[in-house]
Amino acid sequence: MSNESKGNASAIHPSVQPLFKPFSIGKLTLPNRIVMAPMTRSFSPNGMPGPNVAQYYRRRAENGVGLIITEGTVINHPSSADDPNVPQFYGPALEGWSSVVEQVHAAGGLIFPQLWHVGMARKVGSPPNPESLPIGPSGIDLSGNQVTVPMTESEILSVIEAFAQAATDAKLLGFDGIEIHGAHGYLIDQFFWKQTNQRSDRYGGDSFEGRTRFAAEVIRSIRKAVGPDFPIILRLSQWKTSNYSAKLAETPKQLASFLESLTAAGVDIYHCSTRRYWEPEFEGSDLNLAGWVKALTGRPTITVGSVGLNEELMRSFASGQVTQVTSLNGLIERLERNEFDLVAVGRSLLVDPEWAMKIRNGRFNELKPFIVESLRTLS
Repeated sequence: MSNESKGNASAIHPSVQPLFKPFSIGKLTLPNRIVMAPMTRSFSPNGMPGPNVAQYYRRRAENGVGLIITEGTVINHPSSADDPNVPQFYGPALEGWSSVVEQVHAAGGLIFPQLWHVGMARKVGSPPNPESLPIGPSGIDLSGNQVTVPMTESEILSVIEAFAQAATDAKLLGFDGIEIHGAHGYLIDQFFWKQTNQRSDRYGGDSFEGRTRFAAEVIRSIRKAVGPDFPIILRLSQWKTSNYSAKLAETPKQLASFLESLTAAGVDIYHCSTRRYWEPEFEGSDLNLAGWVKALTGRPTITVGSVGLNEELMRSFASGQVTQVTSLNGLIERLERNEFDLVAVGRSLLVDPEWAMKIRNGRFNELKPFIVESLRTLS
């Protein structure tokens, strides 16, 4: 690790020390609890990440981020993407990702790619492959419209194989683990969600056992491909980009049922996406989603959602206003209570590559607010 990244123990500001304790995932040890959240940037023309992408991630590693999770990278399937500038994770694009890994590791960082298929979130005719129809468990889009036919079992198996191949390639390239995108209404989440999964076969039905089968098979296939010591993160959410009030589980008991087969399949850590990390997931408890998932599974969790900012993600995008910096005290109190293990930071790290180092050294007055214009460059 570079000298700049390591700093020294005495330099850690007392109020944020819990964020800078090491954490181990199996044989992998993170230097601190700060994770760069996956954020779609769309700066990879024709799916190819270039030197600017490598430098973007390197800057965060140089400034003390414990783990970088890349923006969503699409697997090798013709309808996996709906944007030609989203990075691919197959074919010639792997050369670009090799450079990303090299740069991040040279700066002393750790990095996982997020593996992604957008499913029925893709509109008919979308690039980069407009001739390919979107796919989903029942061919139903996020608004409940029947758009295409349900995926066949052979199509399901081919997508499972594509996820496993991407994970295999990640390990070969030297990535430190992988994250599977199972949140926000994309393909894996479409299997989870009853509104978009109306199948009556073994991949659907009224039970979570059926609706989690696809994800569990993806996880098991990846685990078989990469072996026991390569960390697998699964990103989950209740909310969808089309429906902020959606719930996969209405109660802790339902959440336990939902998580059972996923945990058994081999998830090492759950990344629990919420819009505001401080909001309780269920009535009668202050635990957020990451807190409940950790309590129910015993697996480590990552919390995320408006960390260090005064306005949640989608509202800040819609308003275009400056999103101001706020205190981390409540977050750190929850971390000290072991409600969750790691903290994913999105917009604060997007706008400021030095965020983690500024926090570490108590330079709170130098933190930058988030502005929507930040999305237009890779700073």
